[in-house]
Parts: sequence; structure tokens; C-alpha cells
Amino acid sequence: MTKAPTDLAEEVREQVKDRKSYFGVIDRLNKASVEKHWEAYADIPWDDPDYRLEPDDPRFILDKEADPLGRTEWYRSQPPEIQARIGLWRVATAMKIGLQFENLLKRGLLNYAYWLPNGRPEFRYVLHETTEECHHAMMFQEFVNRTKLPIRGMPRSLTTVAQIAPWIPLVSTELFFIFVLGGEDPIDYTQRRWLKSGHVKHPLEETIMKIHIAEEARHISFARHYLKHRVPNLTKPRRALIAGLSPLILGLMARIMLSPPGPMVKHFDIPKDVVREAYGDGRHADDLSDSVGKVRDLLAELGLIGP
Repeated sequence: MTKAPTDLAEEVREQVKDRKSYFGVIDRLNKASVEKHWEAYADIPWDDPDYRLEPDDPRFILDKEADPLGRTEWYRSQPPEIQARIGLWRVATAMKIGLQFENLLKRGLLNYAYWLPNGRPEFRYVLHETTEECHHAMMFQEFVNRTKLPIRGMPRSLTTVAQIAPWIPLVSTELFFIFVLGGEDPIDYTQRRWLKSGHVKHPLEETIMKIHIAEEARHISFARHYLKHRVPNLTKPRRALIAGLSPLILGLMARIMLSPPGPMVKHFDIPKDVVREAYGDGRHADDLSDSVGKVRDLLAELGLIGP
């Protein structure tokens, strides 16, 4: 498998000064999508014995520095096999929620693409991104299936409400791409941090994360450049709508991506005071804030939030 790049920082930092430079960014993203892409069942050695998933694998034990629950005395006092199962559950739930989010994202992207006129370069890029997200969903679901754990992902009530998301582009494409960043940035932030810290030890988890980070860098880049290109020309009422809803979207999405799954808490009978200890302190609040820090800075740059 071709080695996955870890960043497209130059593309993310590039300024969109006019229509020509904006189209130039899309052309480069289109080219990169052709030259650097991965397929879920061609580029991951699922049947390699080293990639086998075992629920008691100690490589899934949560790191006490990287994970809020892993820092608690309750978790550290559990037998190693229970620690490993909880860690694997956390990873698998993150992947299940990720593929559910990307399902909403794909449907929204296709709604957006449906109305694009002939000749728009965004159409091609959006289809590249949709294709990549399909492969992400396949590799996430395959990972979940191989754990043989009863992973559910988003709560049913939230899943029902989330069905609104694919229709947001029909109201405001700008608001939709803020929703996109609200889901993608917290996952990207967490995966990069875990890889950098050495917390990810299982080769299957590591391979999936590296592929996801590499391709999500393009997706994040497109959303950021789209907003930089579009938002300055919006009317005041539309800017006010985005400014008002963005904090709600970012706060909700960060919590969905980074908070503990209820079924896991129930399955392992984790005490409520342990959950509060792990996820109710200032350190976790800082993690939530940091996970959407780049989006917040972008909104500030676009004049959509005050001090």
C-alpha cells in the first residue's frame, strides 16, 4: 500500500483571493484525489494475521494521557482484558459514528452537486470526495464488524434528528460546510493527536487512521476554501444566520464525536461519578474547545463571531 501522507497544510493555509485562485485550489484538489487515493478492500490487508482483531488485545487499553476515561482510577483498576474491551469499544464506536456522519455528509454533498450548473469544477471534486467517503464508510464498518461487539453509534433520537442535515445545502451551502467541518475537524484533531502520542498501537487501527487523515485533509481544505470564497459575498441576514447557528453546530458535533457512548457506559456498568470525573472536568472541556479551534479561527477570520 502506498504510504499515506499526513497533511496537506499548504492547501489548507492557501488564501483564496479571487475566483481564479479559488478554482485553482479545486483543480489541485481534483488532481490530488486522482493521484493519492485508497480503496477499502484493496489497500488494507484485512486477512493479514497481524491485523486480526481480538477483544482482549492489550494494544487497545486506553492511554491515561490521551483518553479521559483512561485517566480515571476506576478504569485503571479494571482487569487488563476489561480495559482492552472498553478501549476497543471506544475505537469501534468512533468509527461507527464517523461512518454515520459521513453518510449524512455524502447525501448532503450529492444534494449540493445536483444543482450545480454545467462546467463547475466543484462538481467533480464533490464526486471525488463522495467516493472517498464511501471507502471510509466501508473500512469503518468492516472494522466494527470484525470486533463482534454490539456497536450502535449515534443514539436513535439523535440519528432521527440528524436526517435534516443532508437537506441543509438546499437552504444554505455555507451552513452545510460548517456542519461538515464541525464533524470532520474533531475527528481529525483526535486521530492526529493519538497517532502523534503513540496511543494507536494496533496496525489495523493505525492504517485506517492514516488513510482517513490523508483524504480528510482534502475534504477539510475544500470546505474551508469554499467558505472563504462564499461568505464575504453573503447578505447580512444570511451572515447573521450562519453566525447564530455555527456555535450550536460546532458544540453539538464536538460532543457527539468525543463524548462517551451511552451503550458502552451501560454495558460495562461504568459508575456515573466516573463518567463525570472523566468528561466533566476542565481538561475535557479544553479538548472539546481545541477540537474545533481551527473552525472557530476560520469563523473569526470571516467576521462571523465576535470577541
